[in-house]
Amino acid sequence: MVKILSFILLSGLVLIGAIQSEDRSVLEEYQRLRKLKPLGIEFADYFQNVTLNDLSLFDSRLPTQADLLCLNDLTKLVSALQGGQYWAFKMIDAWGGIPSGIFTGNVYDLGNFDECINIKKDSIRGKYCFLDVSPAKILGVESSLAGILKIKTATCFPASCSATHMNKFVDTILKRILNVSIPSTAMSISDDSCQTAESEPWSGLTILTIVILSLMGVIVAIATLYDYFLVKSQDQLHTAVKLFSARANSCALFRIVVNQSNPNVIECLHGIRCMSLFWVVWIHQYDNVFSAPNINRFRFLSWLQTPFTMFFLEGNFSVDSFFFIGGFLVSLNALGTMEKNNGKINVPRMYIRRFIRIFPILAMSILVYTQLTGVLGDGPLFKGGYSKKASCAKTWYMTLLFVVNFANDMCLDHTWYLAVDMQLFLISPILLFALYKWGKKAAAAIGVLIVLLSGCLFATMMVNHYSIKSLDFSLQKKTYFYTHTHAAPWLIGFLYGYFVFLNKGRKFKMNWIAVWSGWILCLAMLFTSIFALYPKLESGKPWLMTTLEVSSYYTLTRVGWPMAVGWVVFACMQGYGGMANTFLSSPLWQPISKLSYSIYIWHSFIQEINKRIVRTNTYFSNYQVMLNFWSTMGFTVLFSYLLYLLIEAPIGGLDRLLRPKKKAPAENKPMTNSDRVGEGHGHDVDLSNQRELEGNDSSADQLAEKSQ
Repeated sequence: MVKILSFILLSGLVLIGAIQSEDRSVLEEYQRLRKLKPLGIEFADYFQNVTLNDLSLFDSRLPTQADLLCLNDLTKLVSALQGGQYWAFKMIDAWGGIPSGIFTGNVYDLGNFDECINIKKDSIRGKYCFLDVSPAKILGVESSLAGILKIKTATCFPASCSATHMNKFVDTILKRILNVSIPSTAMSISDDSCQTAESEPWSGLTILTIVILSLMGVIVAIATLYDYFLVKSQDQLHTAVKLFSARANSCALFRIVVNQSNPNVIECLHGIRCMSLFWVVWIHQYDNVFSAPNINRFRFLSWLQTPFTMFFLEGNFSVDSFFFIGGFLVSLNALGTMEKNNGKINVPRMYIRRFIRIFPILAMSILVYTQLTGVLGDGPLFKGGYSKKASCAKTWYMTLLFVVNFANDMCLDHTWYLAVDMQLFLISPILLFALYKWGKKAAAAIGVLIVLLSGCLFATMMVNHYSIKSLDFSLQKKTYFYTHTHAAPWLIGFLYGYFVFLNKGRKFKMNWIAVWSGWILCLAMLFTSIFALYPKLESGKPWLMTTLEVSSYYTLTRVGWPMAVGWVVFACMQGYGGMANTFLSSPLWQPISKLSYSIYIWHSFIQEINKRIVRTNTYFSNYQVMLNFWSTMGFTVLFSYLLYLLIEAPIGGLDRLLRPKKKAPAENKPMTNSDRVGEGHGHDVDLSNQRELEGNDSSADQLAEKSQ
């Protein structure tokens, strides 16, 4: 986040500096450059009068077969241009040019991708490539502007010609037009940016991914047909069939249970979970906008000075909300189980069940992201498929081992949260046994640990002179991705779960002064956390914040935010939530809440495809981002529902087959929500079973796993 902010500020300042420079030579040279006709037209004009000697692609060396093939196709192109043939003019028409709006941040001219790659004439096929142009280097401007205003414009030429071949022609054309010697780094085409209509052959992993999904689809289809046509009652449905039946899983997913106002049921967690999830997806939607081919890229500079921007810049608090909920439900559920079993808890079984619920869909996501992104989309920016495919080749195993937050280059960026949450979950038995044995003394020790971890984060930032303008990613890892930096919110939630466990079923009587004071302090903490840095941003000089100010803010809000969320949960549980409880506890949140883990996993996949299939420039505005956000949510929910039926629900519920069967209770009556308070709120309840709980789908496995 800090790097994005700093880059935007730096880009805007350099741009303004270039425009307001007293030396008008830069603008004069720029105006001369703008007089150029579109590059495709210049290319066509050059070839109208070119001779075969001019087409020589080699100097003193012997031509290769590739050289001769390219030369032959270019000769045909010249003849076709001179003869006015339609396909040749389409190849020229597909080119881009110097984009309009450079001084508003537009650095892309995408030309016409489909027109180029669909050209077919005898043996000639169209090839679409990007020409990287650095106007600053052409005009002799210093490198600070060169790194920012690097233009990408589309080119189209016969597929038999490589980037090396075309670079020679581009260099010749520009020298002839501008009458200056141009550095080779000022304008160049890279083979890495080139695409043709021929799709890359499927790799073994791609075929494996499709086979797995197809096989699961067949099994789910068979189980669903068996359930629908051959089973009269759901009570007669075998557990193994029920796990794979799309009908059974859909009924559980979309079952809405009206809140019966039971004080032991924490219905507001549905709303908190969903709102935090929406916040995460919304933040990532803006992240994708920053790297899109916007025609008004430098609009970000003024956008950063609006109060609305703080919801994006401080979106990391959504992560702290999930950490709080994760720690809260771990302790609440596990302590309830330990109370029933005289202080015992099956730790290996606890780990195995957690692994079964999380691992399959995470492993499948790596395959789908890396192998199917390129299969499901194409476009000018789609070269190579998934943008972090190379990173996944290096760190996929770290993702599956839940240590990717320590990697230098993460595969799926948003899965760093799963790693941190899993690591905290692995140490939770130690804390649970301590709480059960020593009670409040252990709770006090955990409180001291929270203070020490916060002090460690504060010291790290002070010693490393962390500031708002820091571009050091290694420092960002130390303050954001490492486990101990997010342990405080999780431990606060853990202690709060212990508090609720000790007081389960108890009604706290509070007067209106205490209730209003609690809500005022809660809202003050939430809004202070979000908007505390706004005055500095509005002034346009956020870098003037001292290291002490940034460190204090960063450390204290990481403790204050989860405490504020804790008050919201407490007030809703005790009947002091008012409209907040009505909104957060609405039964309508339940289906999205149950599907939230899949939405968390797959939303970046949909965003990646949507961002890279664009054919034309995009426009940045808050309204446009919201349109894209709801589009993303719609397709993500549909895709998540499909993968939920194929992967998450069937495999995530397999541990039900491993459970020992419980004896029927003395009285044959259904278990109510209050009966489940000790087992329906934590890691000891699997995803499939909790979908069947009557309105009590608040386990940590679906809460703690659904974050950024």
